[in-house]
Amino acid sequence: MGAMKTSWILSALALLACLVVLGLRSGEPVAPSVPGTARGPSFEVHVVKPLSARPLFGLLPENLLGLPELRFDQASPGASIGSVAQDHLELSAEDWHLFIEKDDEGRIAPGTHLVFPLELGGRQRKLRCRPAEEAPGYFRTTPEPPSDVLDGLFLVGLATCEDAGTGKILEWPPAPLTVRGSFEGLPLDRR
Repeated sequence: MGAMKTSWILSALALLACLVVLGLRSGEPVAPSVPGTARGPSFEVHVVKPLSARPLFGLLPENLLGLPELRFDQASPGASIGSVAQDHLELSAEDWHLFIEKDDEGRIAPGTHLVFPLELGGRQRKLRCRPAEEAPGYFRTTPEPPSDVLDGLFLVGLATCEDAGTGKILEWPPAPLTVRGSFEGLPLDRR
């Protein structure tokens, strides 16, 4: 009887360890690759919630639980490309708006923000999230001028979220959100 009980305990611990590893891997902020297309510009934007804001504290990947991914791309309804330059990027889709800018020293600037829909507390809300004063992350672009298109990668930590309708600061997320993405062939502003 004792050997069987020990076997069950070891099996349960192994299963728990696998779940923890899966949960940790699903939260890695790795920049996605953009499917290359010769037909036009492309982009992807993903929002990664911190482990503490996920079901079961992130032990299981959200897609395994049937929860929708927080993302949009050039094929999303209402997708559009706004202002694009070496120091800023504006992308949007239905209910989504992302603006990233970097300062003269290459750091993420305070004007960076993301507006997106999310269900919180059983209610659908529209959130506006911004980085902390010293924002972690990067916004990298290639090629350099004189090209008329821009490719790049970004990763930004957004620490503060508010209800976009009321402006009320929310007590969510418990840790910064990570917004990561990439883009290819976006036309540069000509101003």
